[in-house]
Amino acid sequence: MRKNGFHVGKNTVRRAAFAMGTLLACTQLGGCQGKTLPEKKNAIRIGVSLYRADDTFIGNIRSEMEKRAKAYEQETGIRVTLDIQDAKGNQYTQNKQVERFISLGCDALCVNPVDRTTSSGIIDPAMAADIPVVFFNRQPVEEDLDRWDKLYYVGADAKESAVLEAEIVADQYEKDPVSLDKNGDGVISYVLLEGENNHQDSLIRTEWSVQTLKDRGIPIEKITGGIANWERSQASALMEQWLSAYPDTIELVISNNDDMALGAIDALERAGGRKISVVGIDGTTQGQDAVRNGKMLGTVSSDKTGYANAIFTIAAAAGLGEPIPPEIDLEDGKYYWTRQNNVVKEKINP
Repeated sequence: MRKNGFHVGKNTVRRAAFAMGTLLACTQLGGCQGKTLPEKKNAIRIGVSLYRADDTFIGNIRSEMEKRAKAYEQETGIRVTLDIQDAKGNQYTQNKQVERFISLGCDALCVNPVDRTTSSGIIDPAMAADIPVVFFNRQPVEEDLDRWDKLYYVGADAKESAVLEAEIVADQYEKDPVSLDKNGDGVISYVLLEGENNHQDSLIRTEWSVQTLKDRGIPIEKITGGIANWERSQASALMEQWLSAYPDTIELVISNNDDMALGAIDALERAGGRKISVVGIDGTTQGQDAVRNGKMLGTVSSDKTGYANAIFTIAAAAGLGEPIPPEIDLEDGKYYWTRQNNVVKEKINP
């Protein structure tokens, strides 16, 4: 072949064609210039912000998450860094922790929000940085979670918790009415220890524990109730006041969680070990010990291992840009509800 008076061999033509094809391929891939396709990550960093690290249930979840992270490293060879921070009940502090996580290049965030109604301070910067967020235990409002497809929630269904708690009382009454109706007047007089004013679980647990007892036909009468903010010491102080005000009336304590139930038991022991039935929710180690020892009638336990596994698994997969594993059964693509069961002495191994 000749071109412009020069002879061009067939091999030269082939080389030119190959070079043009290579150039075209590089252009389609965004340019060669030493670049390669992104490699699979061999490490992941997850920022975890807890509303309060001294909360017993949250402490249990944290421990299980740390165990799961170590197992994940062994299973996958991917190094995991869990950066766990305590917001100490302050939303401003938590927002600053989220900003720090983002500045450090975290691949995913796990947030136990201080104030479930003001999640925009977490969601906005995470969306801007394209970092997925797994909220847990304290559920943001639906409108916030619907803002982005990389927002998730892991928790226990609060209505189910309350129904199971009430069933502990109802089953005991049907088996042995006198064990609850100690004065024999045909009515169980109870006090109610509630969590926070604005916490959805507290509101739902309060409503459905009482409603379920009524639905089961259990004769109950409320004496009084109060907010103890999930805390053992606050519940203990309230119970002490109630024992003083109603010394011979209280027959049952219904508590929104185990820590407050244990606070009520503390007050009962200070009052000379009075025999009043107490029920809680969370199935913490201390709560189950109290059931085993006969100090608490029962509690409701969520699958804390499964709970923590779901939080970590969603965060790891989303942070690596991978699909959420099918064994994590998400409702509406973003909600995971952990299994629960009631715990009474007969079910606990000695």
